[in-house]
Amino acid sequence: MRLERVAAQVPAGARLADIGSDHGYLPVALMRRGAIVAAVAGEVALTPFRAAERTVRENRLEQRISVRLASGLAAIEPGDGITAISLCGMGGETIRDILDSGKARLTGQERLILQPNGGEQPLRQWLMDNGYRILGEEVLRENRFDYEIIVAERGAPVTYSAEELYFGPLHLQTRSAAFLSKWQRRLHLKLRTLRQFARARHGVPEDKARHLAEEARWISELLA
Repeated sequence: MRLERVAAQVPAGARLADIGSDHGYLPVALMRRGAIVAAVAGEVALTPFRAAERTVRENRLEQRISVRLASGLAAIEPGDGITAISLCGMGGETIRDILDSGKARLTGQERLILQPNGGEQPLRQWLMDNGYRILGEEVLRENRFDYEIIVAERGAPVTYSAEELYFGPLHLQTRSAAFLSKWQRRLHLKLRTLRQFARARHGVPEDKARHLAEEARWISELLA
């Protein structure tokens, strides 16, 4: 379901770079549907790189999908003409670091389709700091985990508040059922941790407890 929702955000006729492509399922599925015209599947580790090569070969798409062993955006070459970049299934901080270290390979014309496993706040911060506007946000629950999809494009400078960076600016507007359910579960966990802190009495850094209490207050206000 996650890959299907990510696929839905890739513009028709795009030239896609799927970074951390694993088995290459996303670019292969999109190519088989005729949804994209070319793709790069980038992998930093040898085992998934070979798995992606195999998937592309079995689908006879070697002429349309380039599988490359490279770190992050180093998989993208100037002649690729990439118009969309997907980074899925990693922590938000990891996605942020990949984007930041590969900034020289971004033209600013690409749509970014990001599916972080946690760490959405620092990722949104990077997007804001680097001139990207968030155009789409979605929460979905799969296998008892909550996942987010963030879609962004370079545009006019935008400033998000601390709460918008934490929850997502579009989520705060739409407040979908999946989004509210996610934060109900998060609030339950944070309140439980705060109770444990209170019982511990010693050894809990004061700033950590204060930060957690502030987050719990934000979530409570959101759900109210």
